[in-house]
Amino acid sequence: MADDDGKTPQDIAIDENLKRVFQPTLEEEVPDRFRDLLAQLKEKEAAGGMSNDNA
Repeated sequence: MADDDGKTPQDIAIDENLKRVFQPTLEEEVPDRFRDLLAQLKEKEAAGGMSNDNA
């Protein structure tokens, strides 16, 4: 039997277990190197330097 939002008890149990397993990963800090790469990408986008020339 599904509850009001359409989830069965099994769906709810799966959701809870996945959240429990992956919550520590969600709480990890983003590595500095990755953060730097994201900042560089934002700078390029702001400067209009993004193109589709990947060849």
